This record gives sequence, C-alpha cells and structure tokens, in this order.
Amino acid sequence: MAEIDFLSPLHKATQRDYLARVNDPEFPKPKAAELAKQWGYDYWDGDRRICYGGYRYMPGRWAPVAKAMIEHYGLKPGDRVLDIGCGKGFQLMEFAQAMDGLDLYGVDISEYAVENAHPEMKDRIRLGSATDLPWPDDHFDFVYSITTLHNLHNYDLDKALREMERVGKQHKYLCVESYRNETEKANLLYWQVTCEAFCTPKEWEWWFTSTGYTGDHSFIYFE
Repeated sequence: MAEIDFLSPLHKATQRDYLARVNDPEFPKPKAAELAKQWGYDYWDGDRRICYGGYRYMPGRWAPVAKAMIEHYGLKPGDRVLDIGCGKGFQLMEFAQAMDGLDLYGVDISEYAVENAHPEMKDRIRLGSATDLPWPDDHFDFVYSITTLHNLHNYDLDKALREMERVGKQHKYLCVESYRNETEKANLLYWQVTCEAFCTPKEWEWWFTSTGYTGDHSFIYFE
C-alpha cells in the first residue's frame, strides 16, 4: 500500500469561495446538501451552487490521470478495469482514449448518472452500490475509486472497502477527501455537499488496515 497522488493538479486548479458556498441565499449549505444527496439532476446538471452544475464531458481534461494510472500500474490491452462511483463514465472514456483494448466497467448508485452516461460508455456501466459489487472475486486487474467512498456512512464504508479489495486481484487505488488541520477541516465542511466520512489521513489508514484494503490511496485537501 502506498500514497500516490494522481489528482492534486486538477483539484488545485479550481478556485473555491468557501464562505459563499455556505451562505448562498438561494442554496445555503443545508438545502444544497439535501438536493445533492438525491444523486439526481440537481447533483449532476443543476445549479453550480449545488454541485457539479452541468457536468459535461470535456475531452482530455482527465486524460493525465488516466495516462498516469496506466503507466504506473502497467496496464495493457485486455486488462479488466473497474471504476467504483463512475458517475457518467467520463474517466472511463479517458481510459478508452488513452489505451485501446482495455475491458472497462463502471458502477454508480445514481440512476440519473447511468441514464445520462457518455454514449460510448453507457453499456459498460451498471447501476449499483459500492457495498455490493456484482462481480466475482479477483475479477479485475485494476480497480479504482475517485472521490466516492467518503460519501458513505461508516457501516457502508466498511463494506465498500472490503468489496473493493474482494473484486480486485491485483492493482487498486482510491482517492478520498481528508484534512490535516482545523483550517482544512472547516473548508471541507463548508465546501462538501455529500461527504459523510470526515477522517484525517491517520483515520483513513486505520480504515484501510481494519478492512484489509491493500491498494494504494491519495487524499484531497481543501487548503
């Protein structure tokens, strides 16, 4: 298990007004969170003050992440790859563009996301939960999950980590939100709309050990 940062450059490229997010007169944080946690139109394509706000595929935006993971894990044509919490399948599309022949799959709990997935990935994505993955043991050569598992309550987080470990026979990677100090904790609380697991890096490492997760990881901080 290692900490490998694939995401920071993209995460840090976004400017955030934390106080505006909390105090918005039309979508104050409680209202935004209630709408976002329905995982429907408002979360993906609604007002930007709720969450993604018109989540569209931008070719190449996440390509550096896909290419870095392909290179780091030595993926090759024919390898099975699973994205847990894949949303509309945009990262899967970047994998498809980066290497021909990968056997790509995704799973997401959002019916709206699955129905509105990228046309080229739609038949590769299943509606389902990270806590009960519909694949046999050791089925995938590479399993990854980007900014998804922190959205689970503890009892589901435990199951999801064990499931991720179960279906991955080789390489695994996840990225979750975290905080290292009170400023980052406050910023995370202000910005998030779906997070349920508020953990420091040491707490996340405890989760990995207690569930037997052996893959790699990284953390996103709201500095």
